[in-house]
Amino acid sequence: MLDPEAELVRGDVRNKDVVRKALQGVDSVVHLAAEVGVGQSMYEVERYTSTNDVGTAVLFEALIDAPVRRVVTASSMSIYGEGLYRDADGGLVQDADRPNLRDGLSQWEPVDAQGRPLQPVPTPEWKRPALSSIYALNKYVQERTTHIMAAPYGMEGVCLRLFNVYGPGQALSNPYTGVLAIFASRFLNGQAPLIFEDGEQRRDFVHVSDVARAFAEALFLPQAAGGTFNIGSGKDRSVRDVADSLARAMGRNDLSAEVVGKARIGDIRHCFCDTTLAAERLGFEAKQDFEAGLAELAGWVAQQTAKDRVSEMRAELEARGLVA
Repeated sequence: MLDPEAELVRGDVRNKDVVRKALQGVDSVVHLAAEVGVGQSMYEVERYTSTNDVGTAVLFEALIDAPVRRVVTASSMSIYGEGLYRDADGGLVQDADRPNLRDGLSQWEPVDAQGRPLQPVPTPEWKRPALSSIYALNKYVQERTTHIMAAPYGMEGVCLRLFNVYGPGQALSNPYTGVLAIFASRFLNGQAPLIFEDGEQRRDFVHVSDVARAFAEALFLPQAAGGTFNIGSGKDRSVRDVADSLARAMGRNDLSAEVVGKARIGDIRHCFCDTTLAAERLGFEAKQDFEAGLAELAGWVAQQTAKDRVSEMRAELEARGLVA
């Protein structure tokens, strides 16, 4: 429920008049507006780029005439592409790749030039971006626009690279984003969730309450100004284990995840969060226990309805050659 002191303005972030109206009397901005999801961005390129990049441009153009103290922009772990790895010689690898995915091979793990397996390690902010989807490109443009435009107009810019956010309020009928929301929608509709590849890809899941706290800290802490920070739990889990945990939380142990054994073009194998910088500069540490967070999500989902569009999503991706 919306706080009675909050003003709700409905509109498109690309509409200059709506954005200018929303900025009246505002001293700080949290920029969350975006089309989200890797898979869909690979064929709805214009819609994603227009909303994400043009929308951000409209916001900052409006801020030229009405600057605020600070802008905090939501970015994404997707800009990293593959996370950071360590090779067999102990060296760090920033540009891990999986060039054979489209060949239909079952070698999911990245390897070095000698064919040796790479070991995933927590990904820090200094890792070079590897933009493997239009969505990742969009989020990186939002980041750079924030940092380029803020300082010249007397504002402070902060970007938060969110890892896999979960919790009540997610869009249960969107099959392109929020893996836990997608799994929850399938369980709610009595269907087994689909897992691409072999289910052993590792991610970092962070509860929405922790994310909200991170935004609050990024808005006000002086030492946050000008920074870009990872926001995650600092703990990695396989997608298969996450599906099993959610099944238990929702009382659907009768439904086992269907492992597809194929990859989606634009997906990555492993990426999880190095939280060191956020801890040092924001004092941020995720507090929500994962199992308790899943129980809360399950309770909320039980009160919802959701349209299961996963089969439609899979068909769309396969028709466009985006599933290897």
